[in-house]
Amino acid sequence: MTDNLHVDLFDGARQDLRPLFELAEDSATELDSYIETGRVLVAVADGEIIGHLQLTGTGDPGQAEVKNMAVREARQGHGVGRRLIQAAVDLAAAGSVTTILVATAAADIGNLRFYQRQGFRMRSIERDAFTPATGYPAGLLIDGIELRDRVWLDRAV
Repeated sequence: MTDNLHVDLFDGARQDLRPLFELAEDSATELDSYIETGRVLVAVADGEIIGHLQLTGTGDPGQAEVKNMAVREARQGHGVGRRLIQAAVDLAAAGSVTTILVATAAADIGNLRFYQRQGFRMRSIERDAFTPATGYPAGLLIDGIELRDRVWLDRAV
C-alpha cells in the first residue's frame, strides 16, 4: 500500500494541511499558535498527501520537536508514520540537532506505543496540560482515559 510513498518538505500553505493537523490536535487555539512554525514533511502516495510531520525548534540548537504528526486513518498501520519519523531524523541530523522531542497525551496509548517503537523514551510528565484554559474540552476521553496529562519523550538523532 505504501510502495510508491515518498516524503518531501512541504512548501505550500499550511492551512491546506489543517485537516491533517486537526487529526493530532484537539485545541483549535493551540493549533493556531503553532501551525505556521517550523518545517513540515509530507508523505505522498498516488499524488495524495496522506500524512505529515511538523518539526520545530525548541530554543536549544541541539534539539528539535515533533510538534504535530498525523497519518490519514485509512493509511495507518502501513509504515507511513515510521517513514515520516525517519525523514525527520534525517533532516535533523543534517543540522546540529542531536535530540528529537515529542509530546503526546498520557491517555493516548496508541501514540505512546508508536513513539516507543520508533526509539523514543519517556522523559517527563506534564500534569494537567490539557485543560479548557488551553482550549481542550473538559471530559475528553482517549481510549477510555480522560485527557489530562502530557508525556514528553525523546530520542537521539
